[in-house]
Amino acid sequence: MSNLKHVAVVGATGAVGVEMLRCLEQRNFPVGQLTLLASARSAGKKMKFKGEDVTIKELTPDSFAGVDIALFSAGGGISRDFAPHAVKAGAVVVDNSSFFRQDPTVPLVVPEINAADVKNHQGIIANPNCTTAISLMALYPLHQAFGVKRIFASSYQAVSGTGAQAIEELAKQSREWAAENRAWDAAKLSSKPHVYPHQIAFNAIPHVDSFLDTGYTKEEMKMENEGRKIMHHPDFRASVTCVRIPVFRSHSISISAEFEKPVDLAKAREVLAQAPGLDVLDDPANKVYPLALDIAGRDNCAVGRLRIDCALDNGLSFWVVGDQLLKGAALNAVQIAECLV
Repeated sequence: MSNLKHVAVVGATGAVGVEMLRCLEQRNFPVGQLTLLASARSAGKKMKFKGEDVTIKELTPDSFAGVDIALFSAGGGISRDFAPHAVKAGAVVVDNSSFFRQDPTVPLVVPEINAADVKNHQGIIANPNCTTAISLMALYPLHQAFGVKRIFASSYQAVSGTGAQAIEELAKQSREWAAENRAWDAAKLSSKPHVYPHQIAFNAIPHVDSFLDTGYTKEEMKMENEGRKIMHHPDFRASVTCVRIPVFRSHSISISAEFEKPVDLAKAREVLAQAPGLDVLDDPANKVYPLALDIAGRDNCAVGRLRIDCALDNGLSFWVVGDQLLKGAALNAVQIAECLV
């Protein structure tokens, strides 16, 4: 491939697709030609890239002629149906859906952790789940130092992880409550939710993705299954509860991790401070710790609330926050594309 690449973005009009374009532009990715692909109803509309209008085209099996790298973020069904066409046309697919993540022939990559796996691709590289990627940005450096055995975690996930309709649902419900001038203890609204099974405004819903027979959700099991593959750690175990909260952007995860080796707090801070793509914000006495509001829009994840876990042997508890549209999706995909270049 030449230095300049023909890049296609599938799902260009979605929240992640928009961020992919922003990342390509801000990181000066060597885009020689850009193809924006979406559904038929978006075809003909225009999006800006480096100050120029780019016309969106309808996604079809023949959309990938001459494409070098295809960034997919349009759902598992689209990836299943169209990624093989892109590969057949000669493109390398970086897929943001869950469809290929557990395929043993498809690398699952967080570049700060396992960039070398990119070279093993057979045309498709998978982007991990957003909560998994953000968590591993802090967990993996600690694993390298102390050898992680298992974690107990709870995630606090922003509505933008569900999509634009969920963002609007939270905004609409918040406006409805404010318009009715309700008392603080009467926050339950009369209107029916559409995106979530329950009202999301002023609430916390312990239900992300569909439930499995075990009682865990698919989202919760991704931490263990994807973590094992990314870290090359088949014995890694994770018990996770995923919660949707009324925050627009950035996921937060509380993690209690148990390690093979005794954990030294000063050493843990040193390890995390040197980790790429991660900021340490850990001064509780001065109320300094990662906040979703502060991390939204930032490329780096952040970790804080570091403390020796009082209930686990060789345990460390910490709080990690990341923008799920960036490191949890678009940024990570563009970083993978940079590995290909």
